[in-house]
Amino acid sequence: MNRTVSKIGAAVVTVTVFLFAVFIIADFTFGSYFVCMLLPIGYIMMAAGFQHESDEKTRVSANIGLILAAVYAVLILLVYDAQTTTVRLEELNEQAVRILNYAKGGLMFNYDLLGYGMMALSTFFIGLSIRAENKPDLWLKRLMLIHGIFFLSCFLMPMTGMFTSMANGEKGNGGDIALLFWCAYFLPIGVLAWKHFSNGKD
Repeated sequence: MNRTVSKIGAAVVTVTVFLFAVFIIADFTFGSYFVCMLLPIGYIMMAAGFQHESDEKTRVSANIGLILAAVYAVLILLVYDAQTTTVRLEELNEQAVRILNYAKGGLMFNYDLLGYGMMALSTFFIGLSIRAENKPDLWLKRLMLIHGIFFLSCFLMPMTGMFTSMANGEKGNGGDIALLFWCAYFLPIGVLAWKHFSNGKD
């Protein structure tokens, strides 16, 4: 049962990341926001599987990774729930739009980056806990550890004010390209995790 749940979580991660990339290319904003609400659920299921597999030497690292996964989930669910409900369905004044509308930058955009920073830190600690017994698991471990680097940019870059132009809704293609790059990087993590949990028994 443990591996089955974790395998399903890895599948959810893989499918949602793929759909997120498709929706970005198709410019289907609601779809991209919606799948971003499913991704954290799948990621927690996947992270819990790695935490369950950890031994005494890696338990602390795995626990930290799982806790950070929960922090990531809370932030991301709050951000995209706001986008798919309040921002989409209610009439907001200009100030509220600047704060709540992800596409305008501001608070929700910064919370989104903070959430994915927590996810990156989570993958780093989970990567430390993975016992790489074969080549696919070794690649999975490396990809998760390297993904941890994204924490620094997600956590620090908003403090520099470099995303201020987002407040005017001038996203341009740069943001989409960066998101597609992330999708291309994270998709193999979901696939390799699915493969990992497909092997062996609970």
